[in-house]
Order: sequence, then structure tokens, then C-alpha cells
Amino acid sequence: MNQRIANFIIAAAFGLGVAAPACAAYPDKPIKLVVPYTPAGSADQLARALAQNMGQALGQAVVVENKPGASTKIGATQVARAPADGYTLFLASNSSMVLNPLLYKKFPYDPERDYRIVSIVADIPLVVITNEKSGLDSMQKFVDYAKQHPGKLNYASVGNGNPLHLATELLLGQYGIKATHVPYNGSAPALTSLMSNDTQLMIDVISTSLPLIKDGKIRALAVTSPRRLDVLPNVPSVSEIGKTNYQASTWFGIAVPKSTPEAVVNALRTAIDTTLKNEPFQKRFETLGLYIQQPRKQKQVDQFVDEDRAKWKTVIENNRISLD
Repeated sequence: MNQRIANFIIAAAFGLGVAAPACAAYPDKPIKLVVPYTPAGSADQLARALAQNMGQALGQAVVVENKPGASTKIGATQVARAPADGYTLFLASNSSMVLNPLLYKKFPYDPERDYRIVSIVADIPLVVITNEKSGLDSMQKFVDYAKQHPGKLNYASVGNGNPLHLATELLLGQYGIKATHVPYNGSAPALTSLMSNDTQLMIDVISTSLPLIKDGKIRALAVTSPRRLDVLPNVPSVSEIGKTNYQASTWFGIAVPKSTPEAVVNALRTAIDTTLKNEPFQKRFETLGLYIQQPRKQKQVDQFVDEDRAKWKTVIENNRISLD
């Protein structure tokens, strides 16, 4: 036997000095970002802008695929069952990762078992609103009236178990007051009921209510963020007017199947963080009521989601809210 070949065989047998074939660098093909919402909405706009910027950072196309339906369950279930190779991403939210699994007894995926949330991309603070007919032109007046007239006030939401419904129950619980929940099928009928004084309170996303607030058709009592917002500079935060523990928002992030390799996760996080630091990207979404977040390390992401889950679990259990 040729001595050179013999030496190669010996080295291979003992793993000495023989390089294995190199794996293709990630990513070497287009990446799919599954969005569990219909096209053209604010979540879809965020996803497409994020995909474009991530694609530039990764050197590969990131293609958005809309999979709406079943309160995000269709898209979330698809990605949970996808190969954990970094080529299928999910536009996660607190609805898909926190609320839905708490609201349904039987659920097709477990976010803690099946998913890893790589980044929190955007936070969406909410606004507490009333109508001009109620005469309750401040949060304190609303609270005082509710305490003096138990059961007389109604609040609207866009559906049972919706984040806006839960945010209202959290608010009422903080103040120790009661109001009757009137769920509607969507924002338009809920706001109509508010403006006609059939309901006297609602928590809504800012982008939907802002035009009505500016036109004087509804009144903003407070925002649910820790501080005042540039789009509503004269409206105090709930924490500012006394309830320092109160904070409610919805959020969007990027998630991957749980066992996605660490090197792939790191590549994705680097691309996302580069995008989050981009000032034009940040400014683009403020008018839609989406506030782009600063990059977080994995431990901070996990802590953020754990705290969000614990908060809403308490609200859901205390109010016996279920969607089954």
C-alpha cells in the first residue's frame, strides 16, 4: 500500500488532521417569514420592511408568506412544525406566544416547548378612550363615577379574550372598579358603540383611534405605556396618574422552531439587531403606533416574555376568561 494512503487512513481512523467537508454557510437560500395576518395591515407592513432589511444584512432574500386565520394559530402551527434550520421564521406576537395558549385548553402547539423567540421587534402601546357625551373627561372622573355607580358603566372591546379586552380588565382591576364588558366583532362597531355612548370606555390601538381623537369624536384619557407618547403629548400615562404598576401593550417579535442551531440564531439576531438600530426604520412605524425596540440579548428576551405571560395569566385566571 502506498505509504501516503496508509498514513491518511490511520489519520482518518483517529480523527487526526483530516478536515471534514465544510457545511454550507447560512443562509445559502431564501428564507421564509410567515406572517399570521392578512396583507397590508400594520403587522404585514412591519414584517415586509423587516424582511427587506434582514435580507440585505444576511445576503439572502427573506420572503413574506401571509398565513392568516384562527387568531394566528394557522401560521404559528405551521412554523412550529417546520424544520429547525433557520429557513422558516415566524412573526410572533403576544397573542400567538402568550395569550392564545392561556385562553384555549386544547392548543396545537406549545410556545415554550416548540419555539424560541429570537427578538422583540416592536411594542404597541394602547390608549384608554371615552366619548364626549359621557362627561367623564379624565381617568379620575371615570374611576370616581364607577365607584359611586357600580354596574352602570359599559366598556367595549373587539372581542372576548382579545388583548384589548384583557388590557381593560387589567386596568379595572388596578382601580378596583367594575364595568360590563360588551364585545364586538371588530374595531369599527366597537368604536361606533363608544361614540354613541352605548359604551363609555374602550382600550384601543393608537393607530385606529388617533384620527378620531384628533377630530374630537372621542377623548383620550390615558396611554398604557410607562411614559407619554409623542403622538399624544398631552395625554398622560396611566402610571403617571397614579397606577404605577399598570402597563399594557401588544408586541411583535421574530421566532424560530425551538431546536434551531445556535449559530443560525446568532446570525438571525445580528441581522435583526442591525435593522432595529436603523433610524429610518424606527421612524417609519411611529405614525402607525408601533415603537421599534432596542436590541435585547436572549436572556432579556426570555425574561420579557416570561413576565408578560405571568401578568396575563393572572388576569385571565382572575376573570375566568376562556375561548373554549
